[in-house]
Amino acid sequence: MKYVDEYRNQENAQRLAAAIARTTTKPWSIMEVCGGQTHSIVKYGIDELLPSQITLLHGPGCPVCVTPLELIDKALQIAARPEVIFCSFGDMLRVPGSGGDLFSVKAKGADVRIVYSPLDAVKVARENPQREVVFFAVGFETTAPANAMAVFQAQAQKILNFSVLVSHVLVPPAIEAILSAPDNRTQAFLAAGHVCTVMGFEEYLPLAKKFRVPIVVTGFEPLDILHGILMCVEQLEHGRAEVENQYARSVQRKGNRPAQELMAKVFRIVDRKWRGVGEIPQSGFSLRAEFAAFDAEKKFGLVDYRVDEDSECISGQVLRGVKKPHECPAFGTRCTPERPLGATMVSSEGACAAYYLYRRHAETFRVAEGARKGAGNV
Repeated sequence: MKYVDEYRNQENAQRLAAAIARTTTKPWSIMEVCGGQTHSIVKYGIDELLPSQITLLHGPGCPVCVTPLELIDKALQIAARPEVIFCSFGDMLRVPGSGGDLFSVKAKGADVRIVYSPLDAVKVARENPQREVVFFAVGFETTAPANAMAVFQAQAQKILNFSVLVSHVLVPPAIEAILSAPDNRTQAFLAAGHVCTVMGFEEYLPLAKKFRVPIVVTGFEPLDILHGILMCVEQLEHGRAEVENQYARSVQRKGNRPAQELMAKVFRIVDRKWRGVGEIPQSGFSLRAEFAAFDAEKKFGLVDYRVDEDSECISGQVLRGVKKPHECPAFGTRCTPERPLGATMVSSEGACAAYYLYRRHAETFRVAEGARKGAGNV
């Protein structure tokens, strides 16, 4: 397939891997920000092509995974109301709240619908004026323009039975929180190409300068990721800390200005809690006062709702790059996609889901082999 196959070419991948090996002289830890990149790394075995000195850390780049438990519980409460049609992207339906998920609410008779665009939810509201239609607006800056457009159009068309449950999070504050943490291991970042397609990459320049870390805007195909890693390693080996753009076929320095203007018109920046991570200042979007009539939290009186997270789930450590999914005692046993403890096991971009899908048999073999060798040494 044109524009895809050329970024999965095996010979070119081997050449890039060889270039990384030649360039690497010291141990380096590089974090990919996006869950889509994590899945490509695990699916294609990109980490297994790298020299042993290179460690890839899986970052918080899955908006489904970091949607706080309170928001999931609010979604469950709203969706269960008989007057509500609750619309969402499909990957949110299996994310566990403190007492079930949207699928279980739907199974009990709630009108929960999967849509493919927030504008689909606006259409549902227009066609069902007697019902309240709520869209679960989740995502990074990537999906924010479309969600902003849905609210903007609903206001312009006076569709007042439409509202959004907003759980938008922003990438740069998360990177700063990771780098500021006392247990930080990250020395360079592969920034998410789709986020930068919208936002550009100028907002990463102060981070690279402040923390002296290379940040390389990177795509999602195997050759994109290998090239991004090579660019990071070249900077690290030469003591540079700059923002570079590997994903130039999609990303421009200033990003998509009309999309940014629409987002600024509809949303304001607020502090936001990240599931498993905690509250990060100025890391999320909320609706501006002019659009308060479309805020589902206010409409249904759920603004101050709080709930504690499951202490057994280590997804927060996974999202901060402190641990890998298979290091969790519950991985693949008490925590599976069918019965997840945390969102990282059910999301299509979650690191735990990637390891379960592509690596769980390999990890089982490694554990068994290690036990066998240990017993032989005794």
